[in-house]
Amino acid sequence: MTAVARIAPAPSSAPSATELMALAHSRAVDDRQRLLLGVLSLCETNPPEGLSPVLEEIFLTLARQAERDMRQVLSTRLAVADWAPAALVHMLALDEVEIARPVIAGSPLLKDDDLIRLLVEASLEHQVEVARRPRLSGRVSDVIIERGEPATLTALAGNSTADVSVEGMRRLVDHSRRIAALRLPLTRHPRMNEALATQMYMWVGSALRQAIGERFEVDETRLAAAVEEAATAVIPGHPKGAVTGEPLNAERDEMERRLVDKLHASGQLRAGFLVRAAREKRLSLFRHALATLSGFTVSEVDAALRHDSPEALYCACVSVGIDRAVFPALIHEIRQLNGGLPGHAGGEVWNRGPAMPAPAAQRAFRTLLRAPGKAAV
Repeated sequence: MTAVARIAPAPSSAPSATELMALAHSRAVDDRQRLLLGVLSLCETNPPEGLSPVLEEIFLTLARQAERDMRQVLSTRLAVADWAPAALVHMLALDEVEIARPVIAGSPLLKDDDLIRLLVEASLEHQVEVARRPRLSGRVSDVIIERGEPATLTALAGNSTADVSVEGMRRLVDHSRRIAALRLPLTRHPRMNEALATQMYMWVGSALRQAIGERFEVDETRLAAAVEEAATAVIPGHPKGAVTGEPLNAERDEMERRLVDKLHASGQLRAGFLVRAAREKRLSLFRHALATLSGFTVSEVDAALRHDSPEALYCACVSVGIDRAVFPALIHEIRQLNGGLPGHAGGEVWNRGPAMPAPAAQRAFRTLLRAPGKAAV
């Protein structure tokens, strides 16, 4: 018989103080586990309004010494307890995923910052459990969407109780272009609307097209026509310079700016976001993110994007922490989105000389903008 089989059920009554004292004097593993469960049962019988520091330390000390089966029991029984020691819940949430799952799914002591920490520090399996958490907040959903990990995005798309904003749904639909696993849960998602379903119709298979048509009671012939139109319509002068059915406009640009501001305020905006924005062919998002991270104005960033040399853009990117080894792929993406600009004057500036420190890159950027249309020497 395993340890869990012997100790998992909650006792019908809490142990007496005498029984707990006797267990506390024992060094036997089974007695230490019985002591931990005894203290747990005592708290469950008479939930405290707040645990004393001494009792919290007892919980943590015993839990650290507990075997795997015991930690599994703790996680299950503390999953919805609002009186539990927060440090113990956090420890269990970072334990192996089978142990962590109950507290990640249900503990009221795991706040948004704790869940975001799991998304950043824990394993992919833990991140998936966060995305599945019932009634997930919009703030955590935004971080999941921003990170763009296929497994967690798919789990979020299947979480019908999560708070996902209109912009978040749009980005999930965008991600479904490359992540086929997102498509089925998105067609069933309660926040899916006809406009997004019509957009997704363009890259799903026949079965999901039928499901979209049935759910939204729309004419599949009309949707098929939209596919054909999107495949052939080239919008002249569009900054992406690509085939698209979604022209850039002031409303969309404002949405991108607000998203960048929100990510920046929460500490989630980093240099890697710029690379991801370019890869996702979102030039407006790249512009606002680079301006926010660098402290330059959007107009200055736009001037660098229109320059006949890539050097100003290179300096701006270096100033926010983008490695020069990454820049060649980045400038390739940007030129595809921006009608071939920045131009090629000055050659491959990223291959010249030693790496440039961020303060020097900031100064060089402003110097270059004072001489528009010329490559720096």
